[in-house]
Amino acid sequence: MTQIIGRKQEQQELLEAFSSKNAEFVVVYGRRRVGKTFLIEEFFKKQKCTYFNVIGVQEGLLKEQLEEFAKAIGKTFYKGASIAASSTWMHAFEELTKAIEGLPKNNKVVLFFDELPWMVTRRSRMLQALDYYWNRHWSKYQNLKLVVCGSSASWIIKNIIHHRGGLHNRYTRSILLKPFSLFETKAFLQNKEIKLNDRQILQLYMVLGGIPHYLAQVKRGLSAAQNINYLCFRENGILFSEFDKLFKSLFEDAKTYIELIKIIAQVREGVSRALIEEQSKFSSKGGTLTDRLNDLELAGFIKSFLPTSHQRQGVYYRIVDEYSYFYLRWIEPIKHTLIAQELANNYWTDKAKMPEHLSWMGYAFESVCYKHLTQIRNALNIKASRVGAWRYSPRGGTSESGAQIDLLFERDDGAITICEIKCTEQPFNINKEYYNQLLNKINIYKQVTRTSKQIFIAFISANGIKETVYSNELIDNTITLDNLFQE
Repeated sequence: MTQIIGRKQEQQELLEAFSSKNAEFVVVYGRRRVGKTFLIEEFFKKQKCTYFNVIGVQEGLLKEQLEEFAKAIGKTFYKGASIAASSTWMHAFEELTKAIEGLPKNNKVVLFFDELPWMVTRRSRMLQALDYYWNRHWSKYQNLKLVVCGSSASWIIKNIIHHRGGLHNRYTRSILLKPFSLFETKAFLQNKEIKLNDRQILQLYMVLGGIPHYLAQVKRGLSAAQNINYLCFRENGILFSEFDKLFKSLFEDAKTYIELIKIIAQVREGVSRALIEEQSKFSSKGGTLTDRLNDLELAGFIKSFLPTSHQRQGVYYRIVDEYSYFYLRWIEPIKHTLIAQELANNYWTDKAKMPEHLSWMGYAFESVCYKHLTQIRNALNIKASRVGAWRYSPRGGTSESGAQIDLLFERDDGAITICEIKCTEQPFNINKEYYNQLLNKINIYKQVTRTSKQIFIAFISANGIKETVYSNELIDNTITLDNLFQE
């Protein structure tokens, strides 16, 4: 029996919509493979209702979309009988409305349009028809719940949530389905009877992210490294060629988006918009680059941020999708070699001994921390704060030192918590050299920002820190995997 793991808030939202005494128009969106279809189908399977489900055909013609729609009507309302496909969406929705009106008035009806962006082909006027039938008919049926879903978050937001036409403000609820947290990932794997400790799960998470479809491929009895080898470094591995398929499924001009994310992946600390403009074919004029970057951010691949207390440096972008960064860093560079030479099954295990592996691991762990800010706040007992990063690059020709802080909390109680993030195999050792480096960083921060607030230093370390005279003097809080794995 299948079971929904986690998603408590999302399930509550769906339950409230289903129990409502009014018609509901629910919009669900999120990254591809994040489990939107599974959540909706499994939730409504348990409810007493007539459940109509149709999925868009990727790159399908209007005729193909309407044929699938007709099949779904026949299956749901006419015991599987074959009905003629409509030639337009207006007619298709008319047929659906007739079928709904033929049901008992107290019978709840759920209409689930899965991958709606694929159904909206060019010149199909599908959105206009949806607008008409929702406003004219379906919104008046108190027993009807319309759920639309799409992996292209930017499309959903532009065309449904922020629609300027008839669909403007018509939706009643929206649900952004995010990847699993570490807590949910652990529960998901345990449900599959995969028994890995938190360190092993973290290793998987830094490659697969909290994407249920990827996690579902993890094999029982294999270590994290063995699973990564199996999934990523075989020609038939599911994640060996997932990257191109992923972008093609989300964006019409996939090559453009891949070009942008490759530019952003170059620099661990994040890439300025100015550098993106310089290295890409887009200029700052016309808004094209802004739209593309917004699309990538809405789809969950990148995150924009303004360095706190130093915002004149402009917006920076960094990759936050674990799989995309791993693919660009490790799979793509050796893809052809892998096919030609059939690299050994222990490829990833061998790489774990290399310095570049440690660099990647540090970046990936930072991304994990950004996705678990709630857990970090709870561990630090910070109730209200503004989260950010900070960097200082001195002007050329000066003897000043630069500095960067990956994560800080500007609190509302007159204090700032500065977080150091480290991912090492052993407890991190704060020696004299590191102690001096950290003190220098704090001093630069104080001088540049001219802050008079109390400074606290927290250490987020996957395996804790080694207790030394320097750690005892400098570190106010330590956050470990135990904290990050909290619900």
